[in-house]
Amino acid sequence: MPAELSPIEKAKFAAAKRASDMVESGMKVGLGTGSTAAWMVRCLGERVRREGLKIRGVPTSTRTAELAREVGIEVIALDEAGWLDLTIDGADEFDAELNLIKGGGGALLQEKIVATASDRMVVIADPAKEVAHLGAFPLPIEVIPFGWKTTRNLVEEMLEGMDVLGREVGLRMSGEAPYRTDEGNHILDLHLMRIGNPRQLALVLNQIPGVVENGLFIDICDTVVIGHGDGRVELRDVTEGTLEEGRVEFGESENLFRDV
Repeated sequence: MPAELSPIEKAKFAAAKRASDMVESGMKVGLGTGSTAAWMVRCLGERVRREGLKIRGVPTSTRTAELAREVGIEVIALDEAGWLDLTIDGADEFDAELNLIKGGGGALLQEKIVATASDRMVVIADPAKEVAHLGAFPLPIEVIPFGWKTTRNLVEEMLEGMDVLGREVGLRMSGEAPYRTDEGNHILDLHLMRIGNPRQLALVLNQIPGVVENGLFIDICDTVVIGHGDGRVELRDVTEGTLEEGRVEFGESENLFRDV
């Protein structure tokens, strides 16, 4: 492993490597988006090359699709797959009940659709993503461009009645222009600091005209794999109430690091 790889990247790799071992030949797998999910896609690609693993992947963004094809994973659309055995994705935050904030990478809509079309969702993360209460990470919501300022005003008005500490709502930018999702929509980032009732907020947000989807993933994630910089991994299953601990050896996957 290159010496310049940070402890956080090592932790992301450890989680991704452990989760990739859950995938079996013949599976249809949802492939998440983001830096941790990219490690997972590379790990699966290595298994395809080394072991002849035969899977079909449903990516949650164009950049994940490009990476999957690059590492030799067969890519199919969700409509072709119909239903998935497993989705593996990262998260910006997760709490003790494995409720999540996702969408920092701008792919929350496809990520939520793919995750809910799966028998099981596994989240891969480093320890910094675990929080006592969701909300320190800005909550993304995807909105259609038409009338987005009106949508923002409605969101701000709604937040007055919610159990949150902050109410700042900002339009995500990409340079000088508004950020565009794969569907051509905008993203509003809600700086809430602390969300007292994530379930209620998720339901109310999606009732606002112009909101396509929000980045709160409630009762969707089944398992979280937490990686550490020294190779330790923790696997928590919320449905089984179990905790499994193990270790990933970095030296076994040096081909992966040559590509980074």
